[in-house]
Amino acid sequence: MFAGGGAAASIAQSKPLPLGLNTYCLRALRWNDAQLLDYAASLKLDAIFLQDSLDPKAQDPAHWKEVREHARRLGLHLETGGGGIFPKTPEAFQASVNHILSNAERAKAMGSPLVRCVIASERAALPQAPMEQNLEVVIKLLRTVRSRVMDAGLKIAIEIHKDLQAWELKTVIEEAGKEFVGAYLDTGNPVFVMEDPITTIETLGPYALTVHLRDSVVYETKRGVAVQWVPLGEGTVNFQEVIAKVREHCPPVYLYIKPITGRPPQTLPIYDRDFWKLYPKARASEFARFLALAKKGEPYDKPMVIEDLAGRPTPPHFLAAIQFQQREHMERSIEYGKKVLDLGIRWRG
Repeated sequence: MFAGGGAAASIAQSKPLPLGLNTYCLRALRWNDAQLLDYAASLKLDAIFLQDSLDPKAQDPAHWKEVREHARRLGLHLETGGGGIFPKTPEAFQASVNHILSNAERAKAMGSPLVRCVIASERAALPQAPMEQNLEVVIKLLRTVRSRVMDAGLKIAIEIHKDLQAWELKTVIEEAGKEFVGAYLDTGNPVFVMEDPITTIETLGPYALTVHLRDSVVYETKRGVAVQWVPLGEGTVNFQEVIAKVREHCPPVYLYIKPITGRPPQTLPIYDRDFWKLYPKARASEFARFLALAKKGEPYDKPMVIEDLAGRPTPPHFLAAIQFQQREHMERSIEYGKKVLDLGIRWRG
């Protein structure tokens, strides 16, 4: 842990934390893996998280070795993994097992110490069953791959997504086995499940395997609470407090800048009784903390091209604008991470 007693704690609190970028935020550029690695190195970052690679050779084992060697030459720590794992039917269970194991094979070959997994895209995408039942399916799935993942020397990092609240994911990690399962701690997704990211870090920080920094505006509307992702340092979340909490609660991890922008605000209809059917065991104290965050927030008032819409490709006439915006928001966010949050090591040299 970073936190501790005496001189050791003081050193841990002052030592710069290593900084990287998450490549998903640059997807409109359609760069291959080598271009992404070169870009991260050009920004004097310490690490790169290859997420949802668009490289034509992404599934070629020979390519995996090339990526590993390229990262080594550039002095970049590399992490990667796959996507959704929840089997929506009993018949799909083995396919989910195979999916995790194939992603683990790729992660190991690339030199990643972990393999990213996502339970579901959002809470409503999970089967309409008691949440305890859905969690049992995930726990069973993880236990099924335990020996293979551990034999590979890897850990499974479950991304904090728009599906589970922190206390629910903590249950999954502890019951599946924290010796090989931990949290991909994303600060941008908790607000979509009515959770202040500080609550998330306090709850799941001890299980963190990787930390991804993403900012949001969170504010009240007539229908409920609106949330929208924005460049780092431009939202409602206090990232000075976020970093302090990371130091206090997380083991040594790499931090990644992850500004997914260009999407419209989404309203959580907290005054709609049917909405709460998704959260039958939501904790009042945690919701109150989230609501207090929303009361401090305001709509985003800086220019942003809104054309990164789910379910459809970016129209060609918007593509150049989205490409420019993704890169500019990434570099703006990295600058904030370096100069305001004092993150990163290599750029200081």
